[in-house]
Amino acid sequence: MISFLFCLCLLIAGYFTYGKLVDNTFGPDDRETPAVAINDGVDYVVLPQWKLFLVQLLNIAGLGPIFGALQGALWGPIVFLWITFGTIFAGGVHDYFSGMLSERNNGYSIAEVTGKYLGNTMKSIMRVFSVVLLIMVGTVFAVGPAGLIVQLLANKGVTGAFANTAVWLAIILTYYFIATFISIDKIIGKIYPVFGICLIIMAIGVVIGLPLNGFHTPELWDHFYNMHPKTTPVWSFMFITVACGAISGFHSTQSPLMARCLKSERQGHFVFYGAMVAEGCIALVWAAAGCSLYAAEGGLNTGLAEALAAGQSAAIYDVCVKTMGNVGVVLAMLGVVACPITSGDTAFRSARYTVADWIKMDQESYMNRLKLCVPLLGCGAFLGFGNSFGLFSYAVIWRYFSWTNQTLAMLVLWTGAMYLVREKKNYWVCAAPATFMSAVSATYFSMAPECLGLIPVFTNNKTFAYPFGIIVAVCFLGLFLKAAKKYNPNVNVHHAAHA
Repeated sequence: MISFLFCLCLLIAGYFTYGKLVDNTFGPDDRETPAVAINDGVDYVVLPQWKLFLVQLLNIAGLGPIFGALQGALWGPIVFLWITFGTIFAGGVHDYFSGMLSERNNGYSIAEVTGKYLGNTMKSIMRVFSVVLLIMVGTVFAVGPAGLIVQLLANKGVTGAFANTAVWLAIILTYYFIATFISIDKIIGKIYPVFGICLIIMAIGVVIGLPLNGFHTPELWDHFYNMHPKTTPVWSFMFITVACGAISGFHSTQSPLMARCLKSERQGHFVFYGAMVAEGCIALVWAAAGCSLYAAEGGLNTGLAEALAAGQSAAIYDVCVKTMGNVGVVLAMLGVVACPITSGDTAFRSARYTVADWIKMDQESYMNRLKLCVPLLGCGAFLGFGNSFGLFSYAVIWRYFSWTNQTLAMLVLWTGAMYLVREKKNYWVCAAPATFMSAVSATYFSMAPECLGLIPVFTNNKTFAYPFGIIVAVCFLGLFLKAAKKYNPNVNVHHAAHA
């Protein structure tokens, strides 16, 4: 497990070193935070730092770093590198700036913050984009657990109404409505820290259980090649697949929730960058499990592919049982049911924030919150029940989420870079990962089966996609540098040394 342990140490060290550099670049101070200045008792509520960290971790994580990491393990131990360096130099930076820029702008949603620094056109795009994305995420995280609960009950011989997916979907959506409507400290602030701790315990149990049960984690230097059974290209499919464990645009929609609850700006390093590092550690553990528990044939991870083919939830259950025994069964059931539900309700809550900021509607009033909760949850119910009754499949829609998710992350990083330009600070901490993610998103879009790859000539066409991704990234960087000159004519020369 040398490769795994080395990457784990790098992640932890990254929090104290590069994470601190990012924090110092932003420059938190002792100004009054929105939680103190506004404090409406609903969304703007001061929470203790330890709760802020655990709620942020659960909001951004759920099952993302587990599902994505297991899928990423299909490429082999090389996924360790993306999780480690992606978290330190991209994901942590993205989460920190999405949270702190929201905090500096009255806790506004990421759409409003992006518009302030990238213009009104981008604000309009991000408003629609964010709401659609959040409703989709919230709905998927209701449909998935509902189906799994029915499956678990069926295994126990339960029949009748509670063996019906639609019934459980209705129960989960009802809970979503309550959690979205009431004050953040009533449910989210009380029970989410508990689930956050469970997520961490699951990861610790898996990493300890691997060697104790005789499983061998392959080393990076012995498997420095593409182990994907379908030979799916590493670039940029792996970088899109492993989102929440390295960098995820979804996090930027969640960070404003905690930005509205900070007592001090100086908590941002621990709450935002720290939670992302913790998620990276969890993803690293599950990637190691995916590489360790299943047999590879002919240098390809066919065993893991077969396990995932049975369903992601089934794969998680299998990993927990093999590494932790009976305790793992309990944790697996809690993890695959509770974690996505907790991410789903905060997705709808974030959607409410986004629409409220959009139409300038105060949320202290019960009636105003009701006016937004009903249509948002109504859309979720329509999509969820439509899926349950077989009217349409969510599988295809969910594939689009992977690309749009990373594209959102790219836009947020460019937002952070433009903020730093205006403040005359080292913008490369954001501009460098923004350029990289621009190449990732453009490359994937130009070759993935659900994007331009729908046209046969573009499907997995590396000859076209790779140069296209580089050209797009260079163009975006050029546009950014051109815009940056408006605020500081010497910005290129001044910051080149820092880069």
